[in-house]
Amino acid sequence: MINDVQEGIRIAAVDAFTTTPLSGNGAGVVLLEQPADAPWMQQLAAELNQSETAFLWSDSGTWRLRWFTPTCEVRLCGHGTLAAAIALQHWGLLDQGRNYPLHTMSGALQVHLNAPGQASVELPSGELQDRDEETWMSSAIGEKTQRCWTSPLGYGVILLPATANLESLNPDHHGWAEGPEVGWVVMQASHDDYDYRLRFFAPGLGLREDPVTGSAHSLVAPWWCRQLDKTTVRGWQPSHRPGELWATPLNSGMIRLQGSAVILWEGRLLHQPAWTTPHSWRGSSND
Repeated sequence: MINDVQEGIRIAAVDAFTTTPLSGNGAGVVLLEQPADAPWMQQLAAELNQSETAFLWSDSGTWRLRWFTPTCEVRLCGHGTLAAAIALQHWGLLDQGRNYPLHTMSGALQVHLNAPGQASVELPSGELQDRDEETWMSSAIGEKTQRCWTSPLGYGVILLPATANLESLNPDHHGWAEGPEVGWVVMQASHDDYDYRLRFFAPGLGLREDPVTGSAHSLVAPWWCRQLDKTTVRGWQPSHRPGELWATPLNSGMIRLQGSAVILWEGRLLHQPAWTTPHSWRGSSND
């Protein structure tokens, strides 16, 4: 058995897309012996209060993965996938140098363990669709946008001039909650060791600001690769918990994100979940 019932359920806190503890994007990782029901997982995610909490269940050798913010379940989470892979590696359940599919609402996502604390994850991307600028945008960013998009993922994207002060943007501006988008990627070209920089505000997902957002990078990295004529770009997210990653568009239409993660703490959850049927989890996987 993966977990000893007498000792409780394995749980860890992982800081993803960073090599520095207490930086990057924090995720809870919960290793379930059986499929837990969604209300219980939502309650635990709210208790842990991380950007996302990843729940793993080994379904007869098939790894299934779901993610919850403190307020809702999400279809895609890059840093939660990286955190899950690093936690499974730490627990001796995945081997370095091999590819593993993690089955999710967004399909089977391939993870590859490159070294202790280092992994790559393959996420779906999405086409950017041009969007009209709205009056609240110039108020939120302090100047006129260079370009705006929306996306099937539900994220809006705003391009700022490279000279704009990205760090000064206010996560509490009312504009981030306007319109149909659940979150906003605000990005610009970078003139240092990175190719581009971005921040991500997602009140529609219950997140004031997500520190390092794998799904946002997977959405915009192909655009930056085309603009810069590169096959791999390096992104930086200068949030209150900054972090970095490398993004490579693949011929399959997926994006490979490579980054590091740090196990901050691990322990045992003594409270037993509310269990549900395997079908409820299998039905949540889009593969």
